[in-house]
Amino acid sequence: MASYKEIVTKAVIGKAKKTTTSSFTLAPNEKPDTVLGCWVINHSFRGKNNQGMVEVTGEFDINVWYSYDNDTKTTVSTGRYNYHDRMNIHLKDDAHLTDSSEIIVRSLKQPTVTNVGIENGIVKLDVEKELGIEVVGNTKLKVPVEDDEDEYEELFDEPEIEEIKEDYLS
Repeated sequence: MASYKEIVTKAVIGKAKKTTTSSFTLAPNEKPDTVLGCWVINHSFRGKNNQGMVEVTGEFDINVWYSYDNDTKTTVSTGRYNYHDRMNIHLKDDAHLTDSSEIIVRSLKQPTVTNVGIENGIVKLDVEKELGIEVVGNTKLKVPVEDDEDEYEELFDEPEIEEIKEDYLS
C-alpha cells in the first residue's frame, strides 16, 4: 500500500504576455525634413514585485536617421528612453506574489518603431514591444511513496587469476 508525501519545490506559478505601444519624442539639433529610418537598440529590462503586481522597468536607445537643410544633408540623432509597465499576472492555485517570488521577463518582440512623423521640428515616434513574464514561486507536490524497501544487490569479489604458465597445455 502506498502512502503520500508532500514535496515543496519551485515552479512557474504564473505566466502572461503583454504588447504595449508607447509614444516618444526626439528633438534633433537640426530641423528635420524627412525621416529616412528609425531603429531601437540596447534594450534592457527587469521585473519586480510592486504591491502584488509585476512592475517591469526598462530602457532603450532610439536612433533616427533624417535629412535636413532642404533634403541636402543627413545625420543620425539618438535618444535614451525609459518605460514602466505594470501587469496584474493571474497566478495558479491561489498563489500570491511575494518578495521571494522570482520574476523572469523575456522580450518576445523587440521594441520596434511602428509610426514616425515630424511636427514643428520634433520627431514623434510610436514604439511597440511585447514582453513575456513568468512568476516562479514555491508550490507543493503530493507523490505516492512505496512502502516496500528497495533491496540491495549483493556483490561478490571475483577470484584472482594466477600467472599463466607457458606450458599450460602439457
